[in-house]
Amino acid sequence: MLSERELAFIAIHKDNYPQVFRFVRRRVESPEMAEELAADVFRVVWQKWDDATSVDTAWLLTVARNLVGNAYRTRDRQLALQDKLRSVAVLRFGGESGSVAVHDALSRLREKDRDILQLAYWDELGPREIARVLQCSEAAAKVRLHRARAAFQKHLPAGTASITSESATQRMGA
Repeated sequence: MLSERELAFIAIHKDNYPQVFRFVRRRVESPEMAEELAADVFRVVWQKWDDATSVDTAWLLTVARNLVGNAYRTRDRQLALQDKLRSVAVLRFGGESGSVAVHDALSRLREKDRDILQLAYWDELGPREIARVLQCSEAAAKVRLHRARAAFQKHLPAGTASITSESATQRMGA
């Protein structure tokens, strides 16, 4: 049996989710990110909501705006870090090295693919440990790792195709 608070929250979610999603979707690059941020809005509502808090559209959209801003700041920090890592690789190995090619290929990957490759090669986790980190089955982790490796290979320039994802990624982590 659901409590009154839970029933009220479900009603708030049902009544407001479409508007919150549209608000967020207009401000972010992908529908997936919009879904995630809209869900986060309601997570915040659930955590912060009490009898003194009035849940209205303005408050929900304020929470959404703050979360979108946080997402952009996070993205900007990640891009700045990637630029810095690329600059270090260029200085350390030269602009035409395999390490720079590896860095560029990694930067073109989807975040999920980049993360699983980093778990496998930089953090030296096996499929069982990766599955625990990603909260999926070991078989799913193996499939995701295989797909990430294939995507990585596609992003390597033609002249560096002989670099395997394992040796290249280990070199980048050095």
